Amino acid sequence: MNKWSKWIIALTVMLPTLIEIVDTSVVNVALDSIRGSLSAGIDESTWTITSYLVSNAIIIPMTGWLSRIFGRKRYLIYSIMLFTVSSFCCGISWNLQSLVVFRILQGIGGGALQPISQSILLETFPRKQHGMAMAIFGVGIMFGPIIGPLLGGWITDNWSWHWIFFINIPIGIVSVIMVLFFIVDPPYMQRMKMKIDYWGLVLLAVGLGSLQIVLDKGQMEDWFASGFITTLTAISVVSILLFIYVESVVEHPVMDLKTFRNISFSTGTVVMFFAFFNLFGSIVLLPVYLQTLMGYTSTLAGMVLGPGGIATLLAMPLAGRLVTKVNPKGLLAFGIVISAYSTHLMAQFNLLANFNTVIIPRIVLGIGMGFLFIPLTTLTMSSVRKEQMGNASAIYNLLRNLGGSFGVAFVTTIIARRAQFHEARLIDHLTPFDRNYQVGSQAASQALQLKGLDPVTASHSGLGMLYGQMVKQAAMMSFNDAFYVLSVLMICILPLVLLMRTGKVQAPAAGMH
Repeated sequence: MNKWSKWIIALTVMLPTLIEIVDTSVVNVALDSIRGSLSAGIDESTWTITSYLVSNAIIIPMTGWLSRIFGRKRYLIYSIMLFTVSSFCCGISWNLQSLVVFRILQGIGGGALQPISQSILLETFPRKQHGMAMAIFGVGIMFGPIIGPLLGGWITDNWSWHWIFFINIPIGIVSVIMVLFFIVDPPYMQRMKMKIDYWGLVLLAVGLGSLQIVLDKGQMEDWFASGFITTLTAISVVSILLFIYVESVVEHPVMDLKTFRNISFSTGTVVMFFAFFNLFGSIVLLPVYLQTLMGYTSTLAGMVLGPGGIATLLAMPLAGRLVTKVNPKGLLAFGIVISAYSTHLMAQFNLLANFNTVIIPRIVLGIGMGFLFIPLTTLTMSSVRKEQMGNASAIYNLLRNLGGSFGVAFVTTIIARRAQFHEARLIDHLTPFDRNYQVGSQAASQALQLKGLDPVTASHSGLGMLYGQMVKQAAMMSFNDAFYVLSVLMICILPLVLLMRTGKVQAPAAGMH
């Protein structure tokens, strides 16, 4: 392989992966336009997001198995083609039901792209360049969730929501052509005949599908106060437990769980779960805080998120170079500490925070994630045999995505519950006998009288203003709580770094080649 081949292969696999990652978040900002265009309710319209996430979550862990069934190159082409065709169908959807069906197909096509891209990159680049390979992969993984909302908002405002799907078509066509010319399957990833694990397929689909719906809809349905959520949770737990049993006894499992015997791999997946728990939790909270409490527009909120993404893009290539020169465990520990520190800074936000105050912690988080992702992925995946790379990459990407879903569900629940708690505590002091209440109500009343209101109206309006401020303060305190918990959870995974190994790849098992 000449020196340019690996870079052409990297571009070939990252191009479709980037548009797939963008599509996980691009619909969020266009949801109101879609809802209005298709005459759908708010709850109904969110299924356009949930359906994609569910089908995506189901396919990701099957990727290694499906690559062996069809041959990896052939399966990659099928996936890109399905993603591209379903994107076109999403763009021409005539009602909400058709859009949800096409989004399911889009998720099925897109789910394989991330793990296949990662495994191809790790196989193409020599082990000493795995850090740089993962820097390339990380740029797509981190850049997608940032550019998605910005791109979706601009396209929706200037063209229409249909075009957030149509833009995938030319990229998909180019990607298929590039895969045909530049990707070659190694012998161990070519098509092979094997007995299909039907029970594993069904249990995996039911278990992960139910879990993703629970995470996405849980807070909206008040969690276990809802029979719907309780039932789906029970189905998910039972299905996943049965799946683990079935996969341990069948000859050709959909997901080979023996990979978890590798201590570096199993530890790395746990660290990655909590890293994306922190990342997605914080980047979901930040724009909500800015828009609901600070009065920022969508554009200004995006300007706060954007520099953090740029910081990640700058940090990743640097981390990719350093990971071969210094102990990657030290870099990983540094990334974890910086990421935890960034969310600790966010826990200090208040209602008087200026633009610089909120943008600096986001940049710090971007740097931390750049230095976390590269050494973590290198330590986790470099000790996995090449013939197991597809399966390991699928599991790793599944845990990463689930970490993000759990993080979002966790912070939205914390915000709702802690806002109620703080509001109840603050309202205890909102009485005529409290000195602060008396001063505040008088000041508000006097300010309104200066605007021309009569004393009685000003007094009642002043009380309303005071209550409104109390509600905002309670909400602010709930955001502080959520950011603080994220920072504590992040620092708690630091000891796991000690369990990871920097040794060489394991020797192939007997009979494998």
